[in-house]
Amino acid sequence: MFKINWWKPLSGSVKISGSKNAALPILGAALLVNGKVTLHGMPKIGDVMTFLEIMKDVWVQYTFEWNTLHFDASDLKKDNLDIEKLKKIRASIFLLAPLLHFFGSISMPLPGGCVIGKRPVDDHINGLKRIGYSATMKEESIELDGSVEAWDRTINAGFSVSGTENLLVANVLRKGTTTIELAAIEPHVMNLIDFLRAAGANIKIRYNHTIIVEWVDSLSDGFEFTVVPDYIQSGTYMVIAALASEEYLDIENARIEDLYVYIEKLKEAGVKVEDLWNDTLRVFKANELNAVKVQTNVFPGFPTDLQSPFGVLMTQAEWTNKLHEVMFENRLNFLFELEKMRANVAMLNPHEALIFGKKQLKWGVTVTSWDLRAGAAMVIAGLIAEGATTVTNVEYIHRGYEDFVETLKSLGADIEEITE
Repeated sequence: MFKINWWKPLSGSVKISGSKNAALPILGAALLVNGKVTLHGMPKIGDVMTFLEIMKDVWVQYTFEWNTLHFDASDLKKDNLDIEKLKKIRASIFLLAPLLHFFGSISMPLPGGCVIGKRPVDDHINGLKRIGYSATMKEESIELDGSVEAWDRTINAGFSVSGTENLLVANVLRKGTTTIELAAIEPHVMNLIDFLRAAGANIKIRYNHTIIVEWVDSLSDGFEFTVVPDYIQSGTYMVIAALASEEYLDIENARIEDLYVYIEKLKEAGVKVEDLWNDTLRVFKANELNAVKVQTNVFPGFPTDLQSPFGVLMTQAEWTNKLHEVMFENRLNFLFELEKMRANVAMLNPHEALIFGKKQLKWGVTVTSWDLRAGAAMVIAGLIAEGATTVTNVEYIHRGYEDFVETLKSLGADIEEITE
């Protein structure tokens, strides 16, 4: 658990680390390279470390030095896959395409992860069936086998991010042209495409959410690649700066171009931001905040992963705010935790809520992390609450924020992790 003590204003700068959502599919794709790859900017977070433990079971060799990962997948085997490890994280879904390519069959449990609502694997399975594989869905597992067909194919990804990523990996070595319609184009998807291109893949992107994959005979190994900084981390620290800084925080590797809609919504709420160039953003403390309406959407819309940190910002805005989460039915549950801290919230339905401000958050409260981003939101709430706040289920937070406690301490926060 985290214990956050009496509110202290923060100052300094934050350097954003590598993206969790980019790192995990790139690790899966690195299996397809079937050789050595050096990955810079790899975040040392819970999900990455768990996925690397799974990689050991398929005979991947690796060394981790600071944030550089030396990865060798030249001796793959799949006989030792640990079912319990596979259940722990949703990232295990990224094993499907590469292991099917090399071994022609795989049986694995349905992947686990945050409890933010249903995230079905239909887009993955239907896409793999479309190129020749057979699939059997059981109550708690997936079984696939067969071989790919050498024909042109058009596949609907339904804007699924992980579905688009798996389909990219499944088709780069398949003979024929693959057209992925309604493809996700989030920054981490683009980073995966850059990785595959660095390995020799032939991938084109159209403006209308269409990705075209032309087959190549093989992918090259022996190259270096850098994981993109995490724009979700960046957006989280922007809210921290607006609510808890003494004057401002500087955010390096801010991924400003990926956060246009989000930054514009911050400005609409009354947060002053300044572009310092070199992808560094200065975000100032907001003494007065305006009520706003937020609706999440697929990229480049407002990120679903940032609606819970932004929800904390809304508790400090005047009048009535509206939060509309269009993607996941359980993602507004963090608002029940904010109510424990005296936030004034009205749930309209599982996807919509009103947040009434301005409300001083209460001290001496224990709140829980419903998921990774909701956990970060609870920490933000604790940073501005009077007195001490205890946040539980912090293993969620460790899955996606590298050195979160130490970073906040470096900014001046009075926060500690307590191991029971």
